[in-house]
Amino acid sequence: MAALEVVAQVVLLGAGATAVMDMWMLLMKALGVPTLNFAFVGRWVGHACQGRFVHASIGQASSVRGEVALGWVAHYVTGVVFAITLVWVEGIAWLQAPTILPALILGVVTVAVPLLLIQPAMGAGFASSKTAAPGKNRLRSVINHGVFGVGLYLAAQVIAWA
Repeated sequence: MAALEVVAQVVLLGAGATAVMDMWMLLMKALGVPTLNFAFVGRWVGHACQGRFVHASIGQASSVRGEVALGWVAHYVTGVVFAITLVWVEGIAWLQAPTILPALILGVVTVAVPLLLIQPAMGAGFASSKTAAPGKNRLRSVINHGVFGVGLYLAAQVIAWA
């Protein structure tokens, strides 16, 4: 398989899995379950680009121009980076014959990034410890990332089929 073809497939894999996760979050939002505000992700990224990585409350931090778009771009770039990780660990052959277990495991493992890095940096504490409902927020994060893992598998199936 040509290198450019692999790159395209991995980008599609990450974007596809992220889109599956986004559809899940839209469903949750429609059911009244609180979901992530990507403007806050963009705000955090914007401040990080200016050298400020930690906030007492990202909601109280000054807004950043284009923060909504920046948050969505960061969300999809992160999905692609996680897809790169999966293909790096499993090998390119996984793209041609994907199995669910590695995708699901990687999806669940990626929950460490928001719980241990992003949430503390945004002022929510380690593993949502400073939020009103830490247990619910942790469970939502694990489920969301599990859905991302399922999305990796589904996107890989579509790519392999195409």
